[in-house]
Amino acid sequence: MQVRAVSENAVLIEFGQQIDEALIPVIAAATNTLTEQLSSVLIDLIPSYTTLLCIYDYNQVDSHWMIRTVQRLVDASIASAVLAESGRLVEIPVWYDPSVGYDLEALADSKAMSVIDLIELHTGRDYQVFAIGFNPGFAFLGRLDERIATPRHESPRKSVARGSVGIADAQTAVYPLPSPGGWNIVGRTPQPMFDASNRDGHASLLHVGDRVRFVPIDRSEFLTRGGRLDD
Repeated sequence: MQVRAVSENAVLIEFGQQIDEALIPVIAAATNTLTEQLSSVLIDLIPSYTTLLCIYDYNQVDSHWMIRTVQRLVDASIASAVLAESGRLVEIPVWYDPSVGYDLEALADSKAMSVIDLIELHTGRDYQVFAIGFNPGFAFLGRLDERIATPRHESPRKSVARGSVGIADAQTAVYPLPSPGGWNIVGRTPQPMFDASNRDGHASLLHVGDRVRFVPIDRSEFLTRGGRLDD
């Protein structure tokens, strides 16, 4: 692990050089520790696949103090980091159907499998939340079963509906808001992923360190739970 200054009011913690599921609980534990211990000087914490960016108030502390303090606190948090399997589990209902999963049938055909087989592989494991980005509440989830991993579209769609569940390379994700996007869409969830009106720090449903399990539902349940077909 390395801690270094990257600007006059930010230090970057590097936990490794490669994406590794084992780093997720370590980064989550470090984020929690720094939030608890340095709330008076922190402006923001931005976790990612292998790093944690700490932005602080340089009117209160300097980079030398911040590097020493962060190093000490993170070393302690790593020693007590929980296993990934004990992280919060969030179940997300998904209606897998070509009417909302624009690429469901084409992706299954490209993998020489049935739609049912693809759905079973997509729902057959829990995913780690690696990072939040691209859009508010957009969680990058991995790792995907290699049998259904597939590249992004070369030309992104101009609009992807809210709640669309997509696949790109070895990752999967849910679009929290309508937006352009190049991921392969296999279904849609009625579950809200981001609520800007939530002011208690939980606007995003998912956070780094969480685990996600996709649960298949039918059209009737999708609509009953508030799913929309016209986004």
